[in-house]
Amino acid sequence: MAGHFESDEPGRWVTHDKPKDECGVFGIYGRGLDVARLTYYGLYALQHRGQESAGIAVADGDSVFLQKGMGLVPEVFNGENLDKFKGHIAIGHVRYSTTGSSLPINAQPLVFRYAGGMMGLAHNGNLTNVSELCQQLFSNGAVFQSTTDSEVIVNMIARNYQNSMEEAVMKCMIDLKGAYSLVIITENKLMAVRDPFAIRPLCIGRLGDAWVVTSESCALATIGAELVRDMEPGEIIIIDDNGLNSLQMMRPRRKAHCIFEYIYVARPDSTMDGYNINTVRRAMGRQLAREYRVDADFVIPVPDSGTAAARGYAEESGIPFEEGLMKNRYIGRTFIQPNQSMRDLAVRLKLNPIRDILAGKRVVMVDDSLVRGTTSTKLVAMLRNCGVEEVHLCLSSPPIIRSCYYGIDTSNESELIAARKQVSDIKNIIKADGLHYLSLEGLLDIFGDNRCNFCTACFSGEYPVEIPKKAGKYELES
Repeated sequence: MAGHFESDEPGRWVTHDKPKDECGVFGIYGRGLDVARLTYYGLYALQHRGQESAGIAVADGDSVFLQKGMGLVPEVFNGENLDKFKGHIAIGHVRYSTTGSSLPINAQPLVFRYAGGMMGLAHNGNLTNVSELCQQLFSNGAVFQSTTDSEVIVNMIARNYQNSMEEAVMKCMIDLKGAYSLVIITENKLMAVRDPFAIRPLCIGRLGDAWVVTSESCALATIGAELVRDMEPGEIIIIDDNGLNSLQMMRPRRKAHCIFEYIYVARPDSTMDGYNINTVRRAMGRQLAREYRVDADFVIPVPDSGTAAARGYAEESGIPFEEGLMKNRYIGRTFIQPNQSMRDLAVRLKLNPIRDILAGKRVVMVDDSLVRGTTSTKLVAMLRNCGVEEVHLCLSSPPIIRSCYYGIDTSNESELIAARKQVSDIKNIIKADGLHYLSLEGLLDIFGDNRCNFCTACFSGEYPVEIPKKAGKYELES
């Protein structure tokens, strides 16, 4: 499933040349339930969306309690600290940093006191006008504890508060630009907010009489809840003892769901805005096979995110599917200094070819995407070293030529190999016998009449929300 790619920052995770994940959010309102533990299990299911830090906030009607820290969900929480949480409302967050450094102060949820009481917020996405908003708040005397755009949202909600939290959130949304899926907790209610383009996912579920909101439906299934629906673009939901109430704050001009959720980020067992992720990835593989036919002995995936597309390619082409690369599923976090020999070791730690199966064969290797090309180059070399005669690399996404400003860390454009090189040049660089990217048309055809409901900016450069002239992960730290 989703991994992290080579980093130039010492001590950062080093496993895979992929766009980095984003964040996952979870919220539950359920009297009589152990909402802290249910949130813990929900975050466990969302761990693939962020592994840097985790946090849970619980409300009991009078106050909001918080526990958060650096690391994976089971590293931050244990039976003892979960037992201390008493309440009937909870929100949780797993973080991969896309704005602000990976530091304890930037872990979420963020919990603050404001004029109306206590509030906690967890955020998935990136604001595109955070610098302007931050300057406005600074000029009015605001102070910040963290360097995340999420605290800017908290500050704006607090400053817009006059009569109710609902009104404050609605006023805040007028000024926010970019991607934001939010869960908000107060002493006595749970709220969820999805931006007007619905860029990042957010869905609603039911667990008996309890309500649940989360980034992906896999978290609902994990705690035994049922998916009710996805939140609409610009929708606010409020859950309290009166049940669930929906407000449609903004009518979008169009939906712009992140297409990369379907290619790489989301878990295959999740259903997102009407589409099961595994089914979509399999269809991508079938479309790949229709676009690029080649004589080969096996189709092999780059596990795990390339597996569904590889199966689809095998189904359509009639070429046998084989697990030619073995993934070390226990590698976890590997802190490796960023020199070349250690990077080579990192790839071998994660993936290893099965020589007895592959020697003397021609293979179609299916992966989901290519960012810098470093890992693919090493994988092709590894296959050749174990005797593979031909390696054709098929990618279930179009070439990534633009950076994402909405919450996925796709690297600077200068680091994107497809932004600088032609396909034929890339094929020569990675030393493959063939290289084929899924066409954008072929990708969108999978979604039929809904083909216009996606953000494809990383492939096309057509951004649905205006992007900042100058942006970066550390723009609030300069």
